[in-house]
Amino acid sequence: MDLEAGDYLKTIRKESWTTVLTLAYQSLGVVYGDLSTSPLYVYKSTFAEDIQHSETNEEIYGVLSFVFWTLTLIPLLKYVFIVLRADDNGEGGTFALYSKLCRHARVSFLPNCQVADEELSAYKKDAYWSPRPHTTVGSRVKSLLEKHRVLQKFLLVLALIGACMVIGDGVLTPAISVFSAVSGVELSMAKEHHKYVEVPVACVILVCLFSLQHYGTHRVGFLFAPIVIIWLLCISAIGLYNILHWNPHVYQALSPYYMYKFLRKTQRGGWMSLGGILLCITGSEAMFADLGHFSQLSIKIAFTFFVYPSLILAYMGQAAYLSRHHVIESDYRIGFYVSVPESIRWPVLVIAILAAVVGSQAIITGTFSIIKQCSSLGCFPRVKIVHTSSKIHGQIYIPEINWILMLLCLAVTVGFRDTKRMGNASGLAVITVMLVTTCLMSLVIVLCWNQSIILAVLFIFFFGSIEALYFSASLIKFCEGAWVPIALAMIFMLVMYVWHYGTLKKYEFDVQNKVSINWLLSLGPSLGIVRVRGIGLIHTELVSGIPAIFSHFVTNLPAFHQVLVFLCIKSVPVPHVQPEERFLVGRIGPKEYRLYRCIVRYGYRDVHKDDIEFEKDLVCSIAEFIRSERPETTGLDELEKEDERMTVVGISTHIDGIKWCEDGDDSEHTDTAGTSELREIQSPVVVKKRVRFVLPESSPRMEVGAREELEELMEAREAGMAFILGHSYVRAKRGSSLLKKLVIDVGYDFLRRNCRGPSYALSIPHASTLEVGMVYHV
Repeated sequence: MDLEAGDYLKTIRKESWTTVLTLAYQSLGVVYGDLSTSPLYVYKSTFAEDIQHSETNEEIYGVLSFVFWTLTLIPLLKYVFIVLRADDNGEGGTFALYSKLCRHARVSFLPNCQVADEELSAYKKDAYWSPRPHTTVGSRVKSLLEKHRVLQKFLLVLALIGACMVIGDGVLTPAISVFSAVSGVELSMAKEHHKYVEVPVACVILVCLFSLQHYGTHRVGFLFAPIVIIWLLCISAIGLYNILHWNPHVYQALSPYYMYKFLRKTQRGGWMSLGGILLCITGSEAMFADLGHFSQLSIKIAFTFFVYPSLILAYMGQAAYLSRHHVIESDYRIGFYVSVPESIRWPVLVIAILAAVVGSQAIITGTFSIIKQCSSLGCFPRVKIVHTSSKIHGQIYIPEINWILMLLCLAVTVGFRDTKRMGNASGLAVITVMLVTTCLMSLVIVLCWNQSIILAVLFIFFFGSIEALYFSASLIKFCEGAWVPIALAMIFMLVMYVWHYGTLKKYEFDVQNKVSINWLLSLGPSLGIVRVRGIGLIHTELVSGIPAIFSHFVTNLPAFHQVLVFLCIKSVPVPHVQPEERFLVGRIGPKEYRLYRCIVRYGYRDVHKDDIEFEKDLVCSIAEFIRSERPETTGLDELEKEDERMTVVGISTHIDGIKWCEDGDDSEHTDTAGTSELREIQSPVVVKKRVRFVLPESSPRMEVGAREELEELMEAREAGMAFILGHSYVRAKRGSSLLKKLVIDVGYDFLRRNCRGPSYALSIPHASTLEVGMVYHV
């Protein structure tokens, strides 16, 4: 049975131990694939060139000490015990933190926000601790953010930088994971031969990985968790064997003193090697980003009791082996596979490749998810989003992004051909996302959790200092691969900025050029044209007022539909909108005009319905509004206020309201015919396919006017529905600067012409679509 997102999360929150353990098992395949494969390349990247060969164990012990404390402080302490608590109604990630802040302080850049959006249930139930009044400092921080638009822009840019680096990680992680897994063939082939095998094999695996994305994670998902479990058991067993066989005293390296000795001896080389050590926490952000698919407790249990101990044993085992093998310098270069007993090396190689594919799959899916969130919040051009699972929300596939990621991933693999430079690039992307999370979390502590500013300062000082140290070590290797995530982030940031800027300017033009209610009333109920049977849906971004493009329609078209609906489909800064809160319906002008406004609200994680279900819900919401509407107002001022006054109408399948019924639908027909208490309103016009509205039993007696309006709505629906889209040409107005002309006339125009149309309009037959062009001078 399919579960809506809200029901799914409510079920999880019951947190029976069976549910928690099942989710913990599933999270191993989705969340921890990337993190669990990091032992493949951490030591290899760390000892690449920055640390000179030595006969002592100080360097090896120092690196192990850094790995242990980094894994303990960042994934375990920061994410498991603190950041996971900052979920946004069960969702996690950079944009979840940003949307959470947008609700607690008015810093959102979504242009069509309404006061009614703040009444959504998801707005109110997101504080981890019991809500209490803002502290004095917290109130000052809030007012400071709300007053200064520069700070609001900085906050948005910060969130976008985190999103861009996640996309960059989606390019780099598959490359380094697969290439490191395949590098095990070095031990079985001559040096002059293996370099001709590694790159082609890695490229073939990557092409296969991206080619299979359209099938969706759920089709092979049942294999993911067992693969990661086998891999973690494998590396922990090998680690334990190496500890007992080569150096049982390696546990001494867990002392922080060895970090000091390491830096004192290696100095600048040791500091630069931190860029390799950093790779031990790559994939940690997935614990927070994928929170929406699981629960806090399940992710905490999986990491604390299985993933964390397995990784520590694996790194200790590698250090134990290296501490007894100083003779062969290439041992430092080869990394993981040299510590694997020769008798099981090939099976381990196969498991490693499978684990690398699983880890890559998780980050690719996460990249799709972050792009969907950016698009929902108006920060990325519209792309085709395919939902690959009907049961698990959030599992999506974006064809255009998939092939772009594949080409970039192949370019990185072929261009670098070594783990060191890939590691430098991947490390910078990972630590930048973590720094962004730390900055946003410090604001969440003050604004959302209403805690003392001292706690926020301590949080950002402690974790920010550690991450800044790693960030500096990664950034210093700009010319050795670290330039890649910066270049990718700049390109995606440019695309996001141009799209966001153009979208805002277009909306401002719509607001400034709204048509007055006086103009509408002067046309009369017929609007000065012939009204033909049917429903016309006019798409607009406005949530109040009459868009200028409507007057353009009326001027250029000889006839219009008897029922007109101004349709606004918008995103709100919450992950999910409950079905009973989805629609806002209102009326424009007097009743006889038959003009309605319908605002459809989606969260940034919500699944948009297909066109048939959407049409049914839309018509039912208007019918429910007509049934429950108050007596009519007549004054001009009252009509203008009435346009801004909207009624929340839920989807008919989730509320006790008017139901949709068509002749020929056996299940609906049987239900309505067999219940004598239900009353039906039928269209007086006899057509091939009749539409009926079935009223609930508790419905009071309707007025004659409302009944007639419902009959007319049914008659219009039977005649058909047409989608009327404005084809906008956005141009910079005269006198604009050269930069603005480049952004609007070149950048935004290129993106607009090459992106997808509105999501609900993708599957509409061309015969039912009418486009009218209009030039926007912004």
